[in-house]
Amino acid sequence: MATEAFEEIVEDFEFLEDWEDRYRYVIEQGKDMDALDDALKVPATKVDGCASQVWLHATIEGGVLTFDGESDAMIVNGLIAVLRKLYNGLSLAEVLAVDARGELERLGLNEHLSSQRSNGLRAMIERVRLIASGG
Repeated sequence: MATEAFEEIVEDFEFLEDWEDRYRYVIEQGKDMDALDDALKVPATKVDGCASQVWLHATIEGGVLTFDGESDAMIVNGLIAVLRKLYNGLSLAEVLAVDARGELERLGLNEHLSSQRSNGLRAMIERVRLIASGG
């Protein structure tokens, strides 16, 4: 149950056979995001469990989740962009129903991220799920 935007990433990854190209693609996704306003980089939006600095700021309007984020690491910015494409625009119930691990496995990210990056990615997913569950 992925968004159309996420399906586009999956399709793009199918054309990029070399992992280095995929890595660059993820970084480019992050570079295409707008910077998070410094006023939103506060302890409440900081994600614990990430090796780098990560902030996620979510809004819920009409039961639909959207979030922005930023990191001080280029690859993590890219991972935030991928997660935004996975979740943004979904209802809260849909966010909670997404098998993020399964969807991200379609990209092969788990095999190519360091354990610290994988832990950080899990922490970001958990933060999005916590927000969607009202926590």
